[in-house]
Amino acid sequence: MNRTDRLLAIILELQAKRWQRAEDLAATFEISKRTVYRDMQALAESGVPVVSVPGQGYSLVEGYFLPPLSFSPDEAILLLLGGDVMTQNFDAQYRAAAQSATRKIEAVLREQLRAEVQDLKAGLRFVRLNAKPATPELLQQIRRAILQRHRLSIDYETRYTDTDVTRTTREVDPYALIHIDRTWYLVAYCHLRKDIRHFRIDRIDALQILNMTFERPAELNLLSHESDERELFVRVLFSHHIKRWVREDPSFYVISMEDHPDGLLVTLTVRHERDVLQWLLGWGASMRVLEPQSLQQLVIEQAQAILQNHQIAESLLP
Repeated sequence: MNRTDRLLAIILELQAKRWQRAEDLAATFEISKRTVYRDMQALAESGVPVVSVPGQGYSLVEGYFLPPLSFSPDEAILLLLGGDVMTQNFDAQYRAAAQSATRKIEAVLREQLRAEVQDLKAGLRFVRLNAKPATPELLQQIRRAILQRHRLSIDYETRYTDTDVTRTTREVDPYALIHIDRTWYLVAYCHLRKDIRHFRIDRIDALQILNMTFERPAELNLLSHESDERELFVRVLFSHHIKRWVREDPSFYVISMEDHPDGLLVTLTVRHERDVLQWLLGWGASMRVLEPQSLQQLVIEQAQAILQNHQIAESLLP
């Protein structure tokens, strides 16, 4: 990155994050702190209103903004396609905001660039298939609780198998919403479990915003706690004829796949055997659990239950 581009990028960083220390900027742009000092002096001399406060770093005078930016065709198409994705995955409030932003972006494009973008957009689509949208009211309530730092009370259903379902009422501190593989998750501190948990929004049966507030951790890795809890290793061997399909439709818990003389060897890490039971059963006789033995037993029990269920059904036929 040349110096001119870097100076512009520094201004954008300051606009986006308010305060930036010299060491933060140095790490972001892979330069020395001495270079940061020279860059900040150059910005000040060129008329950019930079504020420096010991212990806090650098900031821009409130109200200072760069003039409207111009977009390349690739930049514009990414922004517009991003707007299309947001309209499919958010509730009505954010869908309207995404549509409004799309119109504004299209309005500032030059006529020739707008035509290029429309051609590109016509040949690219993000299609949402088999998604179960979360209740809009739930998403709105959760977003409000996250922004206002209010604790929630939720009635939550945990399902491992068709017969192994538990319902609990929990008080949680909502930290964030994550969209993974067509499903919304709430990342929150669970006061019942005394730890951070990930809750599927579509398994929340009831929700209430409480008057109690909370402090969000200063540094929070939204997915690290989920992976840290998965301490049980699972190894499964899949038949040769379904290797391709397993690779196309892996479980969220897969950490490695490798070819094996007898098929495809898949390794997963889970919190509990039941985390992957349904996914494994979906492959039928084309998979074999190698370890742990506890998961082997669960698969056997489910297979026996399926057999028994079909035998009973057959005996009832006329």
